[in-house]
Amino acid sequence: MSASRPTLANVAEAAGVSVSTASLAFSGAGPIASTTRGRVLAAAAELSYPGPNPLGQQLRSGRSGIVGAIFGDRLRRSFRDPVSIQMLDGLAQALSTHDVGILLIPSEAGEVPPLVARTAMDAAVVVLCNGPDDEVVATLARRGIPVVVVEGDLGAARRAVRAGVGAEADGSAAFAGISDIATASVGIDDRHGTELLVRELLALGHERFGVVTLPYGHDRRLGEPDPTRDPRSGYLATARRLAGIADAGVVPEIVIETPASLVEHGRSAGHQILTRPNPPTAIVALSDLLASGVVLAARELGLRVPDDVSIAGFDGLDLPWLAPDILTTVRQPLEEKGRLAGEAAVELIAGRAVADVILPVELQLGTTTGPRR
Repeated sequence: MSASRPTLANVAEAAGVSVSTASLAFSGAGPIASTTRGRVLAAAAELSYPGPNPLGQQLRSGRSGIVGAIFGDRLRRSFRDPVSIQMLDGLAQALSTHDVGILLIPSEAGEVPPLVARTAMDAAVVVLCNGPDDEVVATLARRGIPVVVVEGDLGAARRAVRAGVGAEADGSAAFAGISDIATASVGIDDRHGTELLVRELLALGHERFGVVTLPYGHDRRLGEPDPTRDPRSGYLATARRLAGIADAGVVPEIVIETPASLVEHGRSAGHQILTRPNPPTAIVALSDLLASGVVLAARELGLRVPDDVSIAGFDGLDLPWLAPDILTTVRQPLEEKGRLAGEAAVELIAGRAVADVILPVELQLGTTTGPRR
């Protein structure tokens, strides 16, 4: 029969202190002399005591020590995209400095995942929040969980918060003000960045454009978009980048919508555009992975990039496997975006208001664009 596990009381007795003093040595939540703390930790090590039960600590503090990261896609797709990985890395680094963990939650087809409705978390970072995802944010609001929106519509998120609070509290004063302090936004100036990219292509003499887009919304498809579908009603990142193309005064000859930001989808879209009679001389893809797929399609069709067709992307990813080509793109600060989202979550957990952030982007010229010939 194995020996019983040591308890905090055993450690306190061995260190010659009270149980409450021993508890302070582990929590760091109150005044305790460094020598006393050292004596308690030494006794714990000698007794092989691992520390207080984390669940008990959570119950006493009212905190889970967890931030939910809710992605508007299946994780197997998100984690094939360096954009998601780099952003998540920045988020994880920021939270880890505050001893906060991450719970990854996929959200697909506009549904509210059970983890969003039931799992303990102190705040949530929602990626690709927009109209179809409002119920996710509203559910979090009904639970009183602060929300950081990344690459989404903060106005829609705050409306969802108000709706969620109203549904739960029925006007109760206990929820007053939550819509003012429980949300924050971290985004990028992607509309302006896309406009700069298109204007660069116009300056090179291009007049006829094709566009490969990110998904319009949860109803993912590959092909020309439904002409009755308004892209503004879906994913806001897609809508903003399409708006940037329009801001430059360009009406594309053909638009191909893709199910996700993956190389194979860009390749399929590239074949659809480049095998048309008299194809456009410039193709703008709304992500670098999609753009790299278009480059592969052009190579397979025997076309020279950029002599026969110029191809540009968005994100600023390092894609050494595309050599000798280097994408012309718009670089966004991916890790910084994740880091700021993590810092915003920590501030909201502490009950402090957070200013919304729009990060700048920059045009990065490569070898895949050139003068129209």
